[in-house]
Amino acid sequence: MNGLEKRVKALIPEQAKDLGKGVIRAYGQSTAALRPMPDFLVLGTKRGGSTSAWRWIEQHPQVLPMVARWEHHKSPHYFYWHYARGEAWYRGHFPTAAARKAAERRLGKRVVTGEASPYYMFNPYVPQRVATDLPDARFVVLLRDPVKRAYSHYWERVDEGVEPLTFEEALAAEPSRLAGEAEKMAADPYYYSRPHDYHTYRERGVYAPQLERWFDAVGRERVLVVVSEEMYADPVPVMNTVFEHLGIDPWPVPKEAHFNNRPAPKIDPATAEELRAFYAPHNAALATLLGRELPWSS
Repeated sequence: MNGLEKRVKALIPEQAKDLGKGVIRAYGQSTAALRPMPDFLVLGTKRGGSTSAWRWIEQHPQVLPMVARWEHHKSPHYFYWHYARGEAWYRGHFPTAAARKAAERRLGKRVVTGEASPYYMFNPYVPQRVATDLPDARFVVLLRDPVKRAYSHYWERVDEGVEPLTFEEALAAEPSRLAGEAEKMAADPYYYSRPHDYHTYRERGVYAPQLERWFDAVGRERVLVVVSEEMYADPVPVMNTVFEHLGIDPWPVPKEAHFNNRPAPKIDPATAEELRAFYAPHNAALATLLGRELPWSS
């Protein structure tokens, strides 16, 4: 969103914005048959760099934005939150086939469109839904040091006003908060588990089983795994690997600071040590799965 868009948006009353969004969404849904499904998804992980990757991806000239572009959102959260709304609702968020063809004529090359939701990676029922609905799509996963990821996830929830516990208390409460949620999710395909999404600080960092679900559902060759520490250290070559995976040209991404960065107090050393011990075998399993060492494993 540029400076002019921000200034214009600030002048529009919230009720008018909501009405405008509703009109746009209704139009998108009414023309759903003219709108192809997305070409790619960024799957996560939560607090793992998916926002930064998405911001760089959406700036690429061969990437068409979702509707409406100026809202600058990453995802309609369809495959877990809104799946009951159906495919027409989802298609309504993406450009028409005519818009894609016009962009391709203008650029003289292929264009793509997609979305990014960090809960897609973790929700156990999303991979098979995506495999069924997006049989030709490509996928990008970003992974981060699981200790830092958990702590950043916690502070995001604190900032949002939905986490009253200390980090240590929240880690201890995680099993009780999740009690019964797996059964509810299994019993109702449209059930959205807020605890499973919001308060899985420890469990989200157990990456290997999450990736295995995706590899099994869509095929390993369609999933590109990016280490966020490497992306931030040298964004241009890493993002060009992402662009190649999406079938678009290399592009020199702006070397900006982290998007969605949240300063936080330092983690208690004893808590960090406990988490590192917990994650050690899971990191080893991840290294074996990916066939490479991870920078946070040493």
